[in-house]
Amino acid sequence: MRPSGSSEELEHRRERAMVLLAGKRQPVEVARILGVDRRSVRRWKATYRIGGLSAIRAKPSSGRPMKLARRSLGWLADTLLKGALAAGFSNDLWTCPRVARVIESHCGVRYEQSGVWRLMRGMGWSPQKPERRPIECNNRLIRRWLKHEWPRIKKKAAD
Repeated sequence: MRPSGSSEELEHRRERAMVLLAGKRQPVEVARILGVDRRSVRRWKATYRIGGLSAIRAKPSSGRPMKLARRSLGWLADTLLKGALAAGFSNDLWTCPRVARVIESHCGVRYEQSGVWRLMRGMGWSPQKPERRPIECNNRLIRRWLKHEWPRIKKKAAD
């Protein structure tokens, strides 16, 4: 299991261990000072002895490569900002299946709904829910009701 902390923090911990070991401290004592297992200190020491400081440096974990090319992300953001209507859908609501369809038709890359969700989150987009309003909504009547009727009803309820 990976220890807690960023790559930089873990690297700093290993470098600090090498400094303490160079100061003639025992691995058990270094482990206690740093709050790590003594076996980790011994493993770091052996790695350092073989490869030097570069051997204990943090190595970035690349993870799984993205299916979509980086240049396509800019195109996708522009497309999303133009709206779903501009992309040929019947209303202006983006859904994960719609985004997946647009990506596949333009880039030839197939995404599942969960993959689109992670992609969108990675781009800084969040889910938005459209405000539902009845078609027969009359805002003028609603404002009048809120101004005159609601205070009267509220006052009666307080009595």
